[in-house]
Amino acid sequence: MARFLIPFVAVVLFFLEPGFSLYSPIEWHGHLYYLVPRFLILYLIFLSIYYDRKRAMMYGLIFGVLYDIFYIDIIGLYTFLYPFICFVAGSTVKYIHQHLAITTILSLVLVALLEIVLNQFFLLISFTSVPFTEFLNQRLIPTMIANSIYLIMLGWTFKYLIEARVLLKANQSTL
Repeated sequence: MARFLIPFVAVVLFFLEPGFSLYSPIEWHGHLYYLVPRFLILYLIFLSIYYDRKRAMMYGLIFGVLYDIFYIDIIGLYTFLYPFICFVAGSTVKYIHQHLAITTILSLVLVALLEIVLNQFFLLISFTSVPFTEFLNQRLIPTMIANSIYLIMLGWTFKYLIEARVLLKANQSTL
């Protein structure tokens, strides 16, 4: 039962993202701010750092395809980006400490990178015409604030869930 906990959490987060995006945009002082929840990729980054990079990349590929099919109708964008972000996270951790604060900062940097790449791709195909400064002020910064609050609330949970699975797997292999 415990072996299905990690994929189950990923599925729940996949379905929670659109629910939280219903609260966006937020109007504040006459300006609209867009909050994009990135729960799943944050979880996959933690999975890549604390568990197994290859498995996180596999989950990234699966959920990237699902995200492309269900949400944006451009097959391949998230299919490429999710495993790539997991690869970068897993590779970067070889050179830095796996402390939760470092992992949180790395996760937020990678989500910012994801958002910038997505915006630049959509600009390239003329899907959007929002200038970068407007994107930065109205979407990227609010998204990063919202996702950092989310990570502060659930980062420890992710870490302990993944570490519990690692311990369970280690105990099963020694028996």
